[in-house]
Parts: sequence; structure tokens; C-alpha cells
Amino acid sequence: MNEWPEGRSDRGGRGRNGDGYGRGSGSAQPEGARAMPHVQRGRGPGPRPSAPPQPQGVPQQHGYGHQGAPGGQGQQQDGYDSGYNTGQVYGSQGGGGGGGRRGGGDDGRLGGGAARPAPDWKRRIKIGSIALAVTLLAVSVGTYFWADSKLNREVDLSKVIERPRDGDGTNYLIVGSDSREGMSAEEKKKLHTGSAGGKRTDSMMILHVGDSGNAMISLPRDSDVEIPSFVGSDSGKTFQGTGRRVKLNAAYAEDGPELLVRTVEHNTGLRIDHYAEIGFGGFAKIVDAVGGVEMKLDKGFKDKYSGADFKAGTQTLDGQQALAFVRTRYALAGSDLDRTKNQQKFLSALASQTATPSTVLNPFKLYPTMGAGLDTLIVDEDMGLFDLSEMFWGMKGVTGGEGVSMNIPTSGSRGSNLVWDRAKIKTLVDQMNNGDKITVKSG
Repeated sequence: MNEWPEGRSDRGGRGRNGDGYGRGSGSAQPEGARAMPHVQRGRGPGPRPSAPPQPQGVPQQHGYGHQGAPGGQGQQQDGYDSGYNTGQVYGSQGGGGGGGRRGGGDDGRLGGGAARPAPDWKRRIKIGSIALAVTLLAVSVGTYFWADSKLNREVDLSKVIERPRDGDGTNYLIVGSDSREGMSAEEKKKLHTGSAGGKRTDSMMILHVGDSGNAMISLPRDSDVEIPSFVGSDSGKTFQGTGRRVKLNAAYAEDGPELLVRTVEHNTGLRIDHYAEIGFGGFAKIVDAVGGVEMKLDKGFKDKYSGADFKAGTQTLDGQQALAFVRTRYALAGSDLDRTKNQQKFLSALASQTATPSTVLNPFKLYPTMGAGLDTLIVDEDMGLFDLSEMFWGMKGVTGGEGVSMNIPTSGSRGSNLVWDRAKIKTLVDQMNNGDKITVKSG
């Protein structure tokens, strides 16, 4: 009985192919070196194609475990596998074939042995800085054009005739009007503005920004002034002056901002470079947009006409309260003269508290504030954002001690009108035009 499996023979210790190799054979060549046929799907019986010939000049390749190669344990030194596994994990430090862990080991090298380059932090910081600068520039340019488009340039100062000479610095005529334009009936009631049609000047002041310091000079609405010759802002017709004397706010009511500028220039001798005006509703919106303005009141007062009801001490005024504060005059001992002082005090506080990093660097406060102010601000045709910024910072400078705050000097009254002190006004204007320190006082 043949003890070999089917197809095997013990003849001469040979296998079924008669090649003399196999378990228990006398051949010195091991079984692992025997060529084994490949099983291929779909192939019928027949001779197996021979392997393509090796090209000339290709060196003989050593098998795994060849003498001198790493990881040769469990393998013979003559180029074939013994069939025994040493239990070593492929890819470990002692594994064969130099196969390191993909992605590099603890030495920071990649699988191919190349060292991973260290991060170039200097270059990264440089690129990041450039990207940040470009972003900030784009935002700044976008903000500039957005804000510039909101300016209402409605006043044409080229229509003003017989103008005084230019002097040192820049002079702004800042006007608060009693315009109710755009206000609802509920807002008029809440703000105690009434429902009068048209608009009149409720407050006027000159802001001088110069090398010798800034000056904020209030012009009482009841000031006694002469209406000079002027050209109608709409008709273009020339109206000759007759020496007619009126209250200052009447000039605005008669022919608007252009005649008001002409009247101020004629009665002071000071050239007005820019004009800025804001109405009741816009004023209240700006105050609310910045979150209110903190004020310290030495005395409390109450006024049924403006809706003011204040106690002495430090308090934060919202838009409604701020408007009542700057409009009150009947509850004040000095009437309109005391009111102009309160107006200056409030505007300086508003500028000081708005021009802070918490507002300028915070888009959630900056854009609402700019939007509220620019939507309701009326300026001259030549006024740009840089001029507006200079005006704003000029008001803040007065609060910071970089200038003076005063009423225009008066010398008495004519009926219910306040008469200006011509001599003091001339000295004041000369000091501003020449860039000298302002020494003139209101009294």
C-alpha cells in the first residue's frame, strides 16, 4: 500500500514529477526551492508559459534574509525562506527590508528618510502681517466710501458774496436746527419738539481749529445783527442791504444756510470755511447710538417746554434727555446765554466720549454711530470726511484743554436782542486769523 498522497511516489524518493525533490528525498536541494505552478482562473490544461528572460546586465537579486541584510533571523543565508516565522512584526525597528514606520519615527523623518523641515515662523508671521494689513486697508477704504456717500452736501458756499480774507486754521459754523423732518408724531411728542413746519436755528457756534489752539464760540440766537447784501440761494437774485437789523436766527429763516453764513461773516469779519447742521431727530439718534453721554450737573432744573427734568449729580443722558438738556433756556437764570454754555458742555462731552477705542475699534458701535450721524448731517459741498473728522476732534480738543470755550462777547442789549461788543470781536478775530493765543473773554 502506497503511503504517499495521491500523485506522490516513493520511487527513489522522488515526487510525482520525478524530480527527486520532496520530503524524505535524498536530494540536497530543499523543498522550498521547488517551482510551484500558479493556479490561474480560466486556464485549461496544457503547458505553462515560461517566464520571460532576464535582461542582460541586471544583477542577481538577493532574497529576503540574505546574508548581510537586516532582519535575517529564521531565514537561510543562501537566498530562500526556511518556512519558519520568528514572530517578528513587520515594520518594527528590527524588521527586514529596511521597512520603517510610514510617516517617520521619533527623529521627525519621513518614510523615505528625508528630514521634515522645521516651520519657518518668520515667514509665516510676515505673511500673516501682510494679510492683516490688506484686510484692514480694504475695510478702511470700504468704510470711507460708505461714509462719504452718506454725507448730505446741500450747502453751496460759492453763493456767499463779499467774503472776508482767509486766516490761520479752519473755521466751522456748527448749527443745530429745530427741523422735525423724518420724525413721526410719536417721536415729536416724546422729544417735546412740537409740530412746527419748516426749520429754524436752535443753536449756532463757531469752532476754530488752529495752530495756537482751538476755540468754541457760541452765537446766541437772539444776537442783534445786520442783514447785508446777499444773493438768493434759490433765485440767484441779488438783494441789496438796507441796514436792516434782526435776530441772528432770522437770517437762517429768511434764506437758509447761505444767508446765515453771509450774515455771520459780515458781522464778525471771520471767514467761515465749512458748514455743518443737524436736526432734532438726528441729534437724539447719535446720542442713543453711542449708548448715552455721561454728564455732571452742578444744579438740577426742570422745564415743561423742553421736557427737561434733571437732578444735580453725575448721570448718563439718553437721546431724549440730551435734546431736552441742550434746548432748555426758560429754566435757566441766564436764559439763552446759559443755554449756549450747556450746549458747548454737552457737545464737548459727546465728542470726548465718542472718540475712544471702545467706539472707534468696535464695529458694532462705530457703524451705528456713523450711520445715525451722517444720515441726518447737512454739510457744505466742499466738506469731506477729513474735514468732518477735524471738526469732531477739534470739539474734543476743547474739552481736553487745548483751547477755549466761550460766548461771543456782548456789550448789552437792544430791546430783547443781545448787542455784540465790536471791539472785543475784532481782537478775537485778529488773534484767530494770525494764529495767536486767544486772550479775549466773553465778559
